[in-house]
Amino acid sequence: MTIYYDSFPPIVRLIEVAPRDGWQNLAEFIPTETKVELIDGLANCGFKEIEVSSFVSSKAIPQLKDATSVFKAIKPFSGLKTAALVPNPRGLTPALAAGVNKIVFFISASDTHNRKNLGCPQAQTLADIEAMFKVVPDDVARRVSISNVFGCPYEGEVAFLAVDRLVGNLSILGFEEITLCDTLGVATPDQVYNFSSQLQERFPKIDFGLHLHDSCGRALACVMAGLQAGIDRYDTAAGGLGGCPYAPGAAGNLATEDLLFCLDRMGIKTGIDSQALLAVARRQAQVTNSGNSHMLAFSAGCDKF
Repeated sequence: MTIYYDSFPPIVRLIEVAPRDGWQNLAEFIPTETKVELIDGLANCGFKEIEVSSFVSSKAIPQLKDATSVFKAIKPFSGLKTAALVPNPRGLTPALAAGVNKIVFFISASDTHNRKNLGCPQAQTLADIEAMFKVVPDDVARRVSISNVFGCPYEGEVAFLAVDRLVGNLSILGFEEITLCDTLGVATPDQVYNFSSQLQERFPKIDFGLHLHDSCGRALACVMAGLQAGIDRYDTAAGGLGGCPYAPGAAGNLATEDLLFCLDRMGIKTGIDSQALLAVARRQAQVTNSGNSHMLAFSAGCDKF
């Protein structure tokens, strides 16, 4: 696959997901006031959307048991959408009551992972999403994320036709924003390009985004493929934190600072202040005891070259 840089979008939207996807697997509970501090810091960097938390069972994900308190305490920033992941109808009522700006539903491209992750068949989750979609007020945005689009830890490679069929069903429900997730981090650039290109051609009215994990070290390469396919929306996590408890072996998300540095150097605009982001990422590393190669590299001055 030849990469044509002049075909890349001039502006890219980065959705920060560290507060939800990045923190959900951390064993030590982050105090609510510290979460609010970090989220406010991220908002101040210029993000237009932050995935703040998830309204899930506190037994399943104890780290996010304070979702309501966090949403009610974070500062309102002009133009910022605060999103929450909602897995089932039980989580929808408290999410709406907390003042969430965007509800993010999710479903797996593979039935086995859907059963492991959500405790029911894919068909049941689709029915639940349809029921929830209908009761979300018009002034609250809606997105759906599809897990394991490029590979499942239980079923292996996922066929394009299975993803295409699921996107078609979600389109019929009325979704105009869909994120394709490489939950296991096994996607290859050609796979990302082919899936993204074909789905955009098949469903031109849908705003597609990519959510890439870096388990195999290919996330940035897959972004390049996504850019060439015309995808201009990407989920990333400060510090490269993250992982899925029901995707054994999945590493963290693509680090926001890594992608932001590349996009800045390539002349692609994001509206995000890279130095402000690094400050928040370093503070997060202190709080979570998660200093990693990303932060060490930027501390050494890689952000200046």
